[in-house]
Amino acid sequence: MNKIEKKIVLLVVEDEKTLADTLEERLISEGFEVVKAFDGGEGLKLALGKHPDLILLDLLMPKVDGLTMLKELKKDSWGKNASVIILTNVESSDKIAEAASLGFGNVFEYMLKTNWSLDEMVSRIKERLQLK
Repeated sequence: MNKIEKKIVLLVVEDEKTLADTLEERLISEGFEVVKAFDGGEGLKLALGKHPDLILLDLLMPKVDGLTMLKELKKDSWGKNASVIILTNVESSDKIAEAASLGFGNVFEYMLKTNWSLDEMVSRIKERLQLK
């Protein structure tokens, strides 16, 4: 595996602890710095405080969901341009369309959790950050 030389900060906002821990472990092994949050409220606070290079965001979470976090993030001058990959189990085009309609344009994309491997996730992150 090629290690990343410059520390790039990724924020993982995922309520499934096992998945969040698995992502964190793999991403750290790739040389990324990882910050985790387990709901959208905590994720929003970390995003606005740390300004991560990329946010991996689950849509369905307790307390504050991913769509609410995106809506709040968009209100911030830094947040409206934040790079976001949505990780979801929801295949509903309505939820994806709602997220896309928030105006994140080319900084937004999504991946269905059931359709990717860790290798694919790392590859997508590196592509997104133009590290390949």
